[in-house]
Amino acid sequence: MAHYFSEEPGAASRPGSVDLVLPDLHLRLETDSGVFSPERVDVGTRVLLESVPPPPQEGDLLDLGCGYGPIALTMASRAPEASVWAVDVNRRSLELTERNAKAARLYKVRSVHADEMPDDVRFRAIWSNPAIRIGKPALHEMLTRWLSRLTPDGVAYLVVQKHLGSDSLQRWLGEQGWQASREASRAAYRILKVTR
Repeated sequence: MAHYFSEEPGAASRPGSVDLVLPDLHLRLETDSGVFSPERVDVGTRVLLESVPPPPQEGDLLDLGCGYGPIALTMASRAPEASVWAVDVNRRSLELTERNAKAARLYKVRSVHADEMPDDVRFRAIWSNPAIRIGKPALHEMLTRWLSRLTPDGVAYLVVQKHLGSDSLQRWLGEQGWQASREASRAAYRILKVTR
């Protein structure tokens, strides 16, 4: 688990699957060792997907830190005309997201390494269960990099555990000039809504 944010996971491959069951969606997703939460769709991701409003129905949307794709595939299912970018640094995660999108026939999902994302794409929405455990400096750098690519009317929703620093992250976002508010709170998770 500690290395799910490595580009090439050191863990030997152990393929598995999980079910993503939401009121509007039921998908079976391929997983593997060396990616985030391979045994089950984690609680934070589920809280995010059950709490956020529908994504914009067109334009470019971003799942930041896609893992094996539950957020990206939910965005694509809820906004079939939009282009969904599933971004991660973990190559195994990107391959899984690509396979899961094809299996679900969600053909507007694009799996892209964080360093290979086209510079000119701007996002109308960002949904993320960010990799808090990479440490504050790396987390702040990552959020600054991607939030700056929101369109003027764009909105980001981040899910963060309360005891892993959701309140201090909300304060930091405000200090950086973002409007950051708590959209929802459930099961010790906060959903932060971030706008320009």
